[in-house]
Amino acid sequence: MPTIVDRRSTRVSGGSKVADPIAINGEIDSTPQKRKLRSSSTTEDSRVTSDLTPSPLKSSPSKWKSPRRCVNDSPKTTPNANRGAKAVNLSKSPVKRRLSESFLEKPMWNPRDMEQLNGVKEALHVSRAPSNLVCREVENNRILEFCKQAVEQEKAGSLYICGCPGTGKSLSMEKVNKVLVNWAKESGFQAPDTLSLNCSSLSNTSDIFGKILDKIKLRRKINSCTSPLQYLQKMFSEKQQSAVTKMLLIVADELDYLITKDRAVLHELFMLTTLPFSRFILIGIANAIDLADKFLPKLQSLNCKPAVVTFRAYSKDQIISILQQRLKPVLCYLHKAWCKSFLMVNRVTNNFTVEQAFPYTVFQPQALELCARKVASASGDMRKALWICRSAIEILESDIRDSINSLDLPSLHGGVSDQQRDCACDKALIHESNVVRVDHVAIALSKAYRSPVVDTIQSLPQHQQIILCSAVKLFRGKKKDATIGELNISYLDICKSTLIPPAGIMELSSMCRVLGDQGILKLGKAREEKLSRVTLKVDEADITFALQGIRFFRNCLQQS
Repeated sequence: MPTIVDRRSTRVSGGSKVADPIAINGEIDSTPQKRKLRSSSTTEDSRVTSDLTPSPLKSSPSKWKSPRRCVNDSPKTTPNANRGAKAVNLSKSPVKRRLSESFLEKPMWNPRDMEQLNGVKEALHVSRAPSNLVCREVENNRILEFCKQAVEQEKAGSLYICGCPGTGKSLSMEKVNKVLVNWAKESGFQAPDTLSLNCSSLSNTSDIFGKILDKIKLRRKINSCTSPLQYLQKMFSEKQQSAVTKMLLIVADELDYLITKDRAVLHELFMLTTLPFSRFILIGIANAIDLADKFLPKLQSLNCKPAVVTFRAYSKDQIISILQQRLKPVLCYLHKAWCKSFLMVNRVTNNFTVEQAFPYTVFQPQALELCARKVASASGDMRKALWICRSAIEILESDIRDSINSLDLPSLHGGVSDQQRDCACDKALIHESNVVRVDHVAIALSKAYRSPVVDTIQSLPQHQQIILCSAVKLFRGKKKDATIGELNISYLDICKSTLIPPAGIMELSSMCRVLGDQGILKLGKAREEKLSRVTLKVDEADITFALQGIRFFRNCLQQS
């Protein structure tokens, strides 16, 4: 119809009308393609006549756009114009597009692959030093500034590092030593020699002075009647023509062995730094914090009191950060081709590191938090946290092996083919079976920290464990006690949901008394047995922790 064509025609400068391409043959197509072609043609016409039209109001009429959806444009702006602008912006950044495509192709961790499994275990091993030491920046800077000052001024000094085991003392000292050598070369100073000693490995405590002489290569000048300590004291008390010019950094680990074994050797060792021409930078490392109070007053009286740097136990957040930092580079180690393609992009952007590019999911976040929270509350020992994580991975490996063996059993009787079994294994591993879950970490924690309460709960019969599980569910929230009748209702619900034959209320009452004798429940007195009040005497977290390793109880406790 001509009226419809005139209504949908596009006005060009000069007043002439151009017919809609859809109505050229005098027919109107009602297919969805009509709107698409009209919009595209209108967009092309508007681009051609953009320079000729005096104002946007003379262009083809468009639908009014709500101001709420107009953030960077006016309400009269057409949606296609915004899409075109976005397309132009994306086309101007090919590096971002390639980087985003590479992130979409992250390989999945397969715990059945021995190469990948060993790579994760190696990353979590205690002997593997991380590339970047996190959560110890303040302590490392204090040690580094002390060593820099000694090298710049060529002045001897002593430093005492103390902290609980597994808090990063020895590892921090290794990193500081490498940074110190690089700084000395870049700044034009003479890098000091380094002598690392483990005092607990010495057969004789006085052998430490002989090792110092061996390091400065002066053992051949010693007379048989002169001890190494006497020679060192004489040498650095007087100015010699052929005196040693380089500073010597002595790192004495396990220094608390000397504190308890031979304190006289310890005093003489620190007094070497007070000699007039001494070239020693002594750093002692000990595990016990309170031992400093036992020998520091004596050193202060001898005018050789060292500076003290204390390494506090790791907190929960710090343990999580260290575990995540160790797990991040695993993907680059295992997938070299993928890593190589990323590094090509990395040279262009110069804004990303390998650790930032590989979020390699091995643990559930809740599993890492459970491990970190328990270790931080117990000792803050990072080595213990690494051992627990490795043990949890081995438990996951055992579960996968058991699931594969269970799928192998029907195939022996011809029920399942090998292809179907492999497909079932792959589908089972796609879900949560390919990551370390909370129950795996709970079992590993129970091996590391054997609590008497946890051991008692884990050794109980099944129905007594169901009673405790029922009590935990019943006491969630503000409720702290209940009657045996209310506990019996919760107990029956769990038994019915799992098809376990329940015990009677009299047997339930007797089992509650047994748990009361073991100090787990507190049972009150009443005229009727079912009206007796029951209260938990142990923490609910201990019951959850003890029963979390069993899938049946884990599912019960997770239900609201």
